[in-house]
Amino acid sequence: MYCTRKVKEDLIWVGGNDRRLSLFEGVYSVPHGVSYNSYLLLDDKTVLFDTVDKAVGKIFFENLEHELNGKKLDYVVIQHMEPDHSATLCELLLRYKDVRVVCNTKTQTMIKNFFDMESSIHLVKEQDSLNTGKHTLRFYMAPMVHWPEVMVTYDETEGTLFSADAFGTFGALNGALFADEVDFEQDYLSEARRYYTNIIGKYGVQVQALLKKMEALNIKMICPLHGFVWRSNLEFYIQKYKKWSSFIPEETCVLIPYASIYGNTENIADIVSCRLQERGIKTVMFDVSVIPASEIISAAFRYSHIIFASATYNAGIFVSMEELIRDLKSHNIQNRTIAFIQNGSWAPASGKLMKEILTDCKNMTFIEETITVQSSAKEEQEIEIEAFVNAVATTINIP
Repeated sequence: MYCTRKVKEDLIWVGGNDRRLSLFEGVYSVPHGVSYNSYLLLDDKTVLFDTVDKAVGKIFFENLEHELNGKKLDYVVIQHMEPDHSATLCELLLRYKDVRVVCNTKTQTMIKNFFDMESSIHLVKEQDSLNTGKHTLRFYMAPMVHWPEVMVTYDETEGTLFSADAFGTFGALNGALFADEVDFEQDYLSEARRYYTNIIGKYGVQVQALLKKMEALNIKMICPLHGFVWRSNLEFYIQKYKKWSSFIPEETCVLIPYASIYGNTENIADIVSCRLQERGIKTVMFDVSVIPASEIISAAFRYSHIIFASATYNAGIFVSMEELIRDLKSHNIQNRTIAFIQNGSWAPASGKLMKEILTDCKNMTFIEETITVQSSAKEEQEIEIEAFVNAVATTINIP
């Protein structure tokens, strides 16, 4: 039985939802599932925008067959070759033997890498167009948003941008297709941020390049490959992308990820958090051994300050903390104010080592004051703690 929704009178969502997936890309937890979006344009020439992951292949082909209703499928536009959008391409080409694959040269190479089969290719490059009858589609390259072959498609007739992985969101579509059918800011913005920061976040420069191209277009609707379609209040989401891709914090807040073996490092992190809150400074704490790294990375993109608190472990950084810091560095985190708390029973070294990893990140402000704990915090460290809190507060212009 088919499950489709109209985006516009002649544009149909024919994708699927996977609510059983536990880890997206084998890394990122998706407790609310994920949608794989595919769109069918029913013009004089029929056009399918991307396929779907094999997990939802059955419903996808049922949807497609129902909406075509006996019509020939003329084109499939491949904007992104990652298997969550192209795994069913091979079966599509077997089912619809006359379909032409619209793609760029990098995509063509990837098709050959993924599938050992021939297909009819319609190659496009920057700003090439394809007329389908009432609609004119124009193609814009978006390399490294977030694979090198990515492109987006702009329907000049309707002002619709098919945005590939850009503007996507974690979470299955529970009947609601459009962002204005839910309370997006309250219920989904955190998952949109987590999606962006972990999947695309590293490539801020490339996202900025795509946003600049978008500024020249009269975009009235955005159709991403994951999550909701945007048909109203587009500027809200576009502004989020401008901020995220510029690595500009959304909020003044102190994020405190901590790695504690027996609770002593957690205790000093709690003390610092309390002292900051007493001064009216918002804080958020995460145990890096318990909270998935994707959530902490999302928070690091959101907030202005980060205090890393870690035990020293085997003369190094505690394992889960080191993984987090290297993950943040690989995501090009920048423009943050950073401070360190270190603990070590006989040779505290984690603070120095954490700073060494982050030194190469761009536009980081490192607070000179640190807190060093030997096993557990002592009453005589009150002055050291106060100086540390003062140093952090000063960077937020709170005395």
